[in-house]
Amino acid sequence: MSGTENGITLRFLAEPADVNFGGKVHGGAVMKWIDLAGYACAAGWSGKYCITAYAGGIRFLKPIYVGNIVEVRAKVSYTGRTSMHLAIEVKAGDPKGSERHLTTNCIVIMVAVDDEGSPTPVPEWIPVTKEEVRNRESALKLMELRKQLTHHMETHSTI
Repeated sequence: MSGTENGITLRFLAEPADVNFGGKVHGGAVMKWIDLAGYACAAGWSGKYCITAYAGGIRFLKPIYVGNIVEVRAKVSYTGRTSMHLAIEVKAGDPKGSERHLTTNCIVIMVAVDDEGSPTPVPEWIPVTKEEVRNRESALKLMELRKQLTHHMETHSTI
């Protein structure tokens, strides 16, 4: 039911196919997991098919190793008319223990679309807890910073 589940956690084991030449899970695999969790969260909130409009601020803080249990948590932090801003955290650790360390975090914006691929309205998310209010305020500040960055990027010459 749309508008009721504002977060999701995907859990799985990091596999040998996810490893880079340095023996750790490569960033592309982590970014794929982030996109999957973002989609699941946004589709669950909106009740609609969603597409990724933006992924940014990604920070790789610690490595993930083959055999680690990986938890990718996506949570709605702001909704626009057709978009959902999601805070994403990736944590990992030894599956034999309960300790998980933060490995990656970022912001993802998903847009709900109709059968023709046009943006369609989503239920409004209203923060309740102090943490949710803080996350919403952060999302609004980041929106403003992205506008400024976009302006600067447009004036910057590209190759």
